[in-house]
Amino acid sequence: MLTAIVGINWGDEGKGRMVDLLSQSQDIVVRYQGGNNAGHTVVNERGKFILNLLPSGILRKEITCVMGNGMCIDLQHLDKEINSLREKGIEITPENLKISDRAVITMPYHVMIDGLEEKRLGANAFGSTKRGIAYVYGDKYMKKALRIGDLLDIPYLEKRLKGIVQFKSLEVEGVYGADPVKYDEMLAWLKKYAEIFRDYICDTGVYLTQANLAGKRIMFEAQLGALRDIDFGIYPYTSSSSTIAAYAPIGAGVPGLKLDLTVGIMKAYSSCVGEGPFTVEMSGDEAVALREAGGEYGAATGRPRRVGAFDAVASRYGVRVQGADQLALTKLDTISYMEKIPVCVAYDIDGKIVEDFPTGEALNIAKPIFEYVDGWKCDISACRKKEDLPEKALEYVKYLEKLVGASIKYVSVGPEREAYIEF
Repeated sequence: MLTAIVGINWGDEGKGRMVDLLSQSQDIVVRYQGGNNAGHTVVNERGKFILNLLPSGILRKEITCVMGNGMCIDLQHLDKEINSLREKGIEITPENLKISDRAVITMPYHVMIDGLEEKRLGANAFGSTKRGIAYVYGDKYMKKALRIGDLLDIPYLEKRLKGIVQFKSLEVEGVYGADPVKYDEMLAWLKKYAEIFRDYICDTGVYLTQANLAGKRIMFEAQLGALRDIDFGIYPYTSSSSTIAAYAPIGAGVPGLKLDLTVGIMKAYSSCVGEGPFTVEMSGDEAVALREAGGEYGAATGRPRRVGAFDAVASRYGVRVQGADQLALTKLDTISYMEKIPVCVAYDIDGKIVEDFPTGEALNIAKPIFEYVDGWKCDISACRKKEDLPEKALEYVKYLEKLVGASIKYVSVGPEREAYIEF
């Protein structure tokens, strides 16, 4: 059984929370794309955990986790993340964590260039997390990246690094007027983490193929959402990898396998970190109230998230491109304070009513068309069965199902592992 857990919107939908919940029936959890530029927050009996690189299944001791070839991995960040979890009693060994030899390495100079470029762009900056993600993926496609497997062959690593450092030095000196990249420093950095991670590195394609043949249940965990996908997102305000479920087997190392189930995650309202068009964005006191109610601050950066009403246009598009078979609706409890709940049902683009998600300048000038539904004005965080929810909350869930064209299987009413309702 191959299951993908993916975001329907801009990311930050609560995928980590749902992966942690649904992984109880899985054997293996795989991260298949992205880096440490976003975070998955999980709350369980051991406390609150924010995971940037590690799959959310790492918090269950019976799960084996895989970091796939589609990822870019900052080794220094990964080392700190692992040590932080170990301090909280989470055991991480080569037996329960496998790192693809084909994943690319986010180097210190990628992080540096990310910051330099955002500074150069000034008011036109993309709102990058400044963690080097675009630049390591850029190098990957220019064949100037180092891969995790290179750490197992130091002479080969040294040879490749020399040419790459020369190229990067030309870039940082010529474009940004910064100091050149130092070969000795980069080599020492790589050798340090080669020793730490040597035993974790393997061909994850072989491992997952054998696991699938043995009947193991495999879950693929995405980072960010459909609207941040490099091809199908709000380009150029996207991530630099494919967040789409169809990419999961590719980014995991098993491109020949086919998904059996795709579960899409979306919030009961909208949130967004970073720049780019966000048609339903709230401002002023309205935004502050929703942000505070939902604790909407970036898990990776701590930045206040932009917030807004549920966007049916964007969500319907996300459901389509993700091929979602089922949906999980998160943070329904957050909007319990609202007397009337706004829902964007269409866009007004130069006077034309549009129900299909646009791209380019049309998205930049789109204005939301709202419908308002009655709120329930009571605390639902203790509800554990469908019958426990107030009628107005049930009506809201059914309303969203109809708007996006897919069934909602799970509804979360709090951050805790058990705070959910299965429909």
